[in-house]
Amino acid sequence: MARQYGGHAHAPVQTPRRRGLWRLSGLALLLVLLSLPAPRAQPASATEYQVKAAYLLKFGSYVEWPPQAFEQHDSPFVIGVLAADPVAEEVERAAVAAVVEGRPVRVRRLEQSDAGTAGTHMLFIDRSRSGQLADTLALTRGRPLLTVTESEQALAHGGMINFVIVENKVRFDIALAPAEASQLKISARLLSVARRVLKG
Repeated sequence: MARQYGGHAHAPVQTPRRRGLWRLSGLALLLVLLSLPAPRAQPASATEYQVKAAYLLKFGSYVEWPPQAFEQHDSPFVIGVLAADPVAEEVERAAVAAVVEGRPVRVRRLEQSDAGTAGTHMLFIDRSRSGQLADTLALTRGRPLLTVTESEQALAHGGMINFVIVENKVRFDIALAPAEASQLKISARLLSVARRVLKG
């Protein structure tokens, strides 16, 4: 059963791995290149998953979904999270009062069997779920669902955006083919700041 969250504050939780501080300079630079303001209330440094959660919300504004992906013009933008609890909590915190293209953001924690749940627009799969990555991505193939991962093999299995760490900074690679097969159009502005874009 999916558990839906949105608009609720949570007590601070340490990330389960890489507890050191992650410099936001890389994120700030990319947001400037995208002509976006830095995320509100971001400190000078942040944990890895605070940075990634901020990215997830920004990605939503630089991808175009087909009209049928939303039931109504004011339907919420739903981010599914298939991840360890502390990671999911970071995404929930980032989503509080957030909007994507005028839509309120809702975060839905998913279990393995829920990975193909209808009504989700973005799916983030953290590295703790790498063992079920191929099966999960297979379930989502062809659906208007942006898949965001952090595993080396993710793009080969059909993932669309994959986080990587370069010199202690969060970057990302993009695979265009699975996005296009799912009727998603990724903005050229987002492509221009990706570390790598796979077109085949």
